[in-house]
Amino acid sequence: MRKALVVGVNHYEHGPALHGCVDDAHAVKAVLERHGDGSVNFGVELLTGTGPTDMVEKMTLKDAIAALFADKHEVSLFYFAGHGHITTTGGYILAGDSLRGDDGISLTDVLTLADKCPSDNRIIVLDSCHSGIAGAPPGAQNVAILSEGMTILTASTEKQYASEVNGAGVFTALFVDALSGPAANLVGDITPGSVYSHIDQALGPWQQRPVFKTNVRNFVSLRKVQPPIPLPELQRIVEFFPRPGSEFELDPSFEPELKGRDPGMIAPDPENTRKFAILQRYAKLNLVAPKDAPHMWHAAMQSKSCRLTVVGEHWRSLVAKKLI
Repeated sequence: MRKALVVGVNHYEHGPALHGCVDDAHAVKAVLERHGDGSVNFGVELLTGTGPTDMVEKMTLKDAIAALFADKHEVSLFYFAGHGHITTTGGYILAGDSLRGDDGISLTDVLTLADKCPSDNRIIVLDSCHSGIAGAPPGAQNVAILSEGMTILTASTEKQYASEVNGAGVFTALFVDALSGPAANLVGDITPGSVYSHIDQALGPWQQRPVFKTNVRNFVSLRKVQPPIPLPELQRIVEFFPRPGSEFELDPSFEPELKGRDPGMIAPDPENTRKFAILQRYAKLNLVAPKDAPHMWHAAMQSKSCRLTVVGEHWRSLVAKKLI
């Protein structure tokens, strides 16, 4: 079982309103509830504050966080979009009825509840200003204390604001995009680490910087999507490259195109062209590269070889060990 609490707060009774947090929360809920094939993923509890009659109050939020981390699940995930605040004693997330910044819910309290949670994986995702302080002891510099199984992903460092563009949080838009598929690995799993990598690459050095903190033995998959290559084709990598460092010899019979062939050149062979199609898919995924040739087509037509990249060797090793 997987359990998620998703919170978005636009309306603040005693402070400036936000505009995209509720929509962000709905987007996160939608992407977490189902895997790419439509099967059930997270059971999501949604809290949104849109106005005076629909406000996320501090005690309601605090009780919901406590309930999220009260029992054991494979994954317990907390997502919050709203105002954040920082003081010399730590960081806070603000409910709709918070009177001032330090009247919110202490991130130290959130981390304490998550630390005591018996779930195998506890994940905290914060799209709020100064959220990068989460996990740091009060007064500590460049230190994070996380129990095993804990992961924190935040929109910005402790000194930065979290930005909204066109009515949506910049961080959450990238978070949802990553979970939609671009952050998936070759077997279709999307992990917290791959989500962070996707967000990190999209934000330049002058923009808000996401923060990723984790203490896990193995990354958990947050969502599964259609992999970029069918698993049976990926598993054939040990057929083409049976040993580390081995090369696969090519010749013109692997290339199905008739154009560009010299007179007397060997004709395409159907079995070889089927193998070559898989090798070209490997090349597109940076698993394979032609040797001494600019492209796979040249390697085939010039009777050269191809070999695994560093990434390819990693996946060959996983297949060889029957780990995938």
